[in-house]
Amino acid sequence: MNSFSLLPTDAHLGAGLGLKAEHYEHAIACEAPGLWFEVHPENYMVAGPRLTWLEAIAERHPLSLHGVSLSLAADQLPDAEHLYRLRALVNQVQPRLLSEHLAWSTWQGQYHPDLLPFPRSQAALLRIVENIHYAQDILARPLAIENPSHYVHLEGHDFSEIDFLTELVQRTGCSLLLDINNVHVSAHNMGFEARAYLDAFPAHLISEIHLAGFSQDANSDLLIDTHDAPVAAEVWSLYRHLLQRTGPRPTLIERDDQIPPFEALLGERDTAQCLLDNLGIRP
Repeated sequence: MNSFSLLPTDAHLGAGLGLKAEHYEHAIACEAPGLWFEVHPENYMVAGPRLTWLEAIAERHPLSLHGVSLSLAADQLPDAEHLYRLRALVNQVQPRLLSEHLAWSTWQGQYHPDLLPFPRSQAALLRIVENIHYAQDILARPLAIENPSHYVHLEGHDFSEIDFLTELVQRTGCSLLLDINNVHVSAHNMGFEARAYLDAFPAHLISEIHLAGFSQDANSDLLIDTHDAPVAAEVWSLYRHLLQRTGPRPTLIERDDQIPPFEALLGERDTAQCLLDNLGIRP
């Protein structure tokens, strides 16, 4: 197995945007300093117009690939064919960041279109370490692993979430993608303090930050990580709090539904960039 060390935080990456097909023309023409774009690689792993557009974007802006289907917490290794196709895309567009979720979505050969939770047990740790090693060996790149959103209490945890993530880094050489909206949603749903979670999170292991919006379930007090609204005031407050301790990190504005005009998303991105500028990061 390859042994990966943490990639240094890229000081030239400021705040970025999730790239949507309806915004390609605006994105390729945008000249905002430090702007970068993130996509789900699953949408670009076959030849066609989307891949052609992504290659054009890559010539003008840094890219990040944020996977949603490796199923790293499953009870089997990630699909090798999928990994080799992902590696081909990585070689083609040369992303600055490459990330995945701490979740599972496959079971006995069936794919479930969701990012599903698991108990953080010793057995799960060993299995996920093996799966990350396998993925990184094929990709020849370290992954950044994202903290999940939580909606129900599970039994059988042997680790806190932060300790589990830290163990993954120590055993695989991956880094961490800290999604602050996930922290806010999980804190509300599970009844813990979001700022205390951020204060305990290992800053030196963070290679990327995500900011997004959420919705409230129509029939309960549950918050849902829907990515269909602007970044909430509470999430901006947590972001400012985190940066005071960690310093700047590449930061992405996510939006996956109810997509507004490009200028609206760029305004949110500019808010994040101003906060990074205040810490001395000027692309």
